[in-house]
Amino acid sequence: MFAPPDSLTAETFAELPPPFRRPRASPWSEANRGGQALHSFLEGPAFDRAGNLYVVDIPFGRVFRVSPAGSFTEVAEYDGEPNGLAIHRDGRIFITDYRHGILLLDAASGTVTPLVERRWSERFKGVNDLFFAANGDLYFTDQGQTGLHDPTGRVYRLTPGGRLDLLLATVPSPNGLAMNRDETALLVAATRANAIWRLPLMPDGSTSKAGLFIQLSGGLGGPDGLALDQVGNLAVAHAGLGTVWLFDPLGEPLLRIRAPAGLSTTNLAYGGPNRRTLYITESETGSILRATLPIAGKPMFSHL
Repeated sequence: MFAPPDSLTAETFAELPPPFRRPRASPWSEANRGGQALHSFLEGPAFDRAGNLYVVDIPFGRVFRVSPAGSFTEVAEYDGEPNGLAIHRDGRIFITDYRHGILLLDAASGTVTPLVERRWSERFKGVNDLFFAANGDLYFTDQGQTGLHDPTGRVYRLTPGGRLDLLLATVPSPNGLAMNRDETALLVAATRANAIWRLPLMPDGSTSKAGLFIQLSGGLGGPDGLALDQVGNLAVAHAGLGTVWLFDPLGEPLLRIRAPAGLSTTNLAYGGPNRRTLYITESETGSILRATLPIAGKPMFSHL
């Protein structure tokens, strides 16, 4: 076991304004939140080139743009369940939609168009999150309602040429994902196993010797979103625990970031000067939190 990591509390950067909070039930909340009347469920933070932060609202098919000052603008509202969002280096906005697959969003018009709806005529279970590699490959998870009772969640890769590869089909609830610094391995949050899996990538693009990288415990959910900093430390949003963990490249815990309110710390994005500030969606309160971390590459924590 490792020593307890240092701890800090995040601050609230922005909150979903009251006009956008219309509590009601939805098919998504019936299946995933016990039928609660939700005002929103924010996830999928990603920054554009202008420094605006995009987030999705799963149960109500909404996409918001949050300015550097913290003001919300509704970009889109459509008949879907957007779960994750990523912005390609060419500016295109990609969405993983639980009902519709992989979509493209035109932020100017607010329209969404399908990109990948199924593989070999089979619909997805319910895609969740996505990540772009440096070469443009798009990795995404297909979570659906999988878990320890049904460990058949999938991890896919979509190449820039349009080839869709199934990398793994035995994950109990695959969720957030990221790659290590040299992009030789894919890290995947297995939510219902309360773990982070490591998938080494072979020269031909396949994966082999998939293993358990970090085992977590506690909370009412498990690891959700992942994000890597410039020196390879891995931030893990632990949904149901109100916590983001920071691990070094070997998996040793460095820091615990606590939410000031709420337990649904779901997704992450680095931003700000030198990408030192971690932005966190806290879905229970409809808030975006932030925590500015010590300078990467210098002694950061007292127990090191």
